[in-house]
Amino acid sequence: MPVIIIVGAQWGDEGKGKIVDMLGEKSDMIIRFSGGDNAGHTVINDLGTFKLHLIPSGIFHKNTKCVIGNGVVINPEILIAEKKSLNDWGITTDNLIVSDKAHLVMPYHLLLDKLEEKARGKKSVGTTLRGIGPAFVDKVARVGIRAGDLQDLEGLKERLELVVKQKNCMIVGMYGATPVSFEELYDKCVQWAQVICPMIRETTIMADEVIKNGGNVLLEGAQGALLDPDFGTYPYTTSSSPLAAGACLGSGIAPTRVDQVVGIFKVYCTRVGSGPFPTELFDEIGDIIRDKAQEYGTTTGRPRRIGWFDGVAAAHSARVNGMTSAILTRLDILDILPKIRICTAYDLDGKVLHRFLSDVASLEKIKPIYEEFDGWLSDTTKITTYEDLPQKARIFIERLQDIIGCSISMACVGPSRAQAIKKDKKFF
Repeated sequence: MPVIIIVGAQWGDEGKGKIVDMLGEKSDMIIRFSGGDNAGHTVINDLGTFKLHLIPSGIFHKNTKCVIGNGVVINPEILIAEKKSLNDWGITTDNLIVSDKAHLVMPYHLLLDKLEEKARGKKSVGTTLRGIGPAFVDKVARVGIRAGDLQDLEGLKERLELVVKQKNCMIVGMYGATPVSFEELYDKCVQWAQVICPMIRETTIMADEVIKNGGNVLLEGAQGALLDPDFGTYPYTTSSSPLAAGACLGSGIAPTRVDQVVGIFKVYCTRVGSGPFPTELFDEIGDIIRDKAQEYGTTTGRPRRIGWFDGVAAAHSARVNGMTSAILTRLDILDILPKIRICTAYDLDGKVLHRFLSDVASLEKIKPIYEEFDGWLSDTTKITTYEDLPQKARIFIERLQDIIGCSISMACVGPSRAQAIKKDKKFF
């Protein structure tokens, strides 16, 4: 398992944190490669239940180097609070490393995010209001502040003063809001530097050394493929690429070094925020799934929208990510359902389509075409081998494998590490 990329294969919240926590035990380095604290990974292990937003999910393995990569935007306040919370639990963060190239989410980014989303009115995209989009805008506009800038506070002071002037022109001129204080913000930077600077490294060289020495590197994604700004439901997307290709860019590891791409799928779909959702359920079944699975956002607490498994979107996700295998999560949530559905095609104005659509207008018009399966109506949470799963559950899994287009290596029947059934025993 030299270099493995873990990607969310749907609209995020697929259970990537659990998988990274499991594989982290065998990894020498884990690199979080995209997003910001708009993503939340819940990890349940022998130490307790933890909700992580920036720190890689492998942090519980003290011998594993955990890197916040250059593709992540970091809110220093969140990072410092998350680090302290883990330390208060008695969990060491001595193995936590921050890329000097990772951009910072500044207070003016949070303010602009709220002001811009409010200005959109009914056409809001449903952001988490964490300043992630504005931070990535500054990155490509070449006015961003990077973690490495905290190592040169005098140089930062000059750059930051110009940026704050620019942002205040927008904040006051466009939105009529209260301007940001440069002095207060610079004082915050000085405070952040005291905590964060000891963790800052040039991480691409570190990763290269691990790979050259035969070590195992795990690249941890955030959000999901259908939120990619190019191949997702644009403009209802995130601001960085959650795809496998984004893992290379967000970590500094070349594509030729990657051995496997593993996609994480829930056996149903969820989505948070606005945007098209072809298989969304508005009936009692959706409510049952949400309540049983406690489908509420790790970061926002918002109720997640629920839908049946979208096989058309899944095949699209597998293709653009180049998945070598897939892992299913939340199989146990379906234990109580007498009938289960998989969307296998779309009906657009009477025409049957087997491809994912790139334009939102068409996605909002399509009607899903379903295959229906008998439920197994039995408890799977204590099952440990694939052969012991109910036959109807195995039929369902095998059909998902055909639709996704790559082998399914594992099916999870609960939140703990132990509740993971290996289907492909060669993978781990």
